[in-house]
Amino acid sequence: MKLDILAFGAHPDDVELGCGATIAKEVSLGKKVGIVDLTQGELGTRGSAELRFIEATNAGKILGVVARENLKFRDGFFINDEKHQLEIIKMIRKYRPEIVLCNAIDDRHIDHGKGSKLVSDACFLSGLLKIETKLDGKLQEKWRPKQVYHYIQWKNIEPNFVVDVTGFMEIKEKAVMAYTSQFYDPKSKEPETPITSKNFTDSINYRARDLGRLIGAEHAEAFTTERYVAVENLDKLI
Repeated sequence: MKLDILAFGAHPDDVELGCGATIAKEVSLGKKVGIVDLTQGELGTRGSAELRFIEATNAGKILGVVARENLKFRDGFFINDEKHQLEIIKMIRKYRPEIVLCNAIDDRHIDHGKGSKLVSDACFLSGLLKIETKLDGKLQEKWRPKQVYHYIQWKNIEPNFVVDVTGFMEIKEKAVMAYTSQFYDPKSKEPETPITSKNFTDSINYRARDLGRLIGAEHAEAFTTERYVAVENLDKLI
């Protein structure tokens, strides 16, 4: 299955939090979008790998993605090496996306920055003819995405561009809250974490509203890019 967009996240819920509204908007425009989670989030203070899998499946349905896979890398301990790069290359060649979305280049959680560089490197290597990979016993053809964009997460990194996601925040918030084990729940007896506070849950909306304010929209999501952002002409700018 060829996809238009393939989004990678170090943990289940990274994609939903970082670019869920953008994905929902692209799906509404007829784009085929998939998600690949690098780990099962098994080191998370709350929940379990099994529960996170169920939550991720439900969140993906809410966003409307057509494929979701988990590579089951070790949460907290995966590294950017040949073994891990080849597994991501297999996914890129399998789905042949035009655009790849991945973790923030620098963030509070060490897996986010690691995942960002790992996916970015794999996107380049995936286009090299002499790197051979097989999937289901069949040799894969080389493929390099046209663009790699990094969504912004915990840290307020200066974006290179923002996407107007007005009208799609409700879908994003539903997808995020599908992870019932991870976020604000006043009835929960489990330990508190930085993402279980009401302030964090509220920040999903107010950060998007502030970005929207800056571009004259209701809500927006922000991204960084490794290449210059080019436009066909000045009329294409919002």
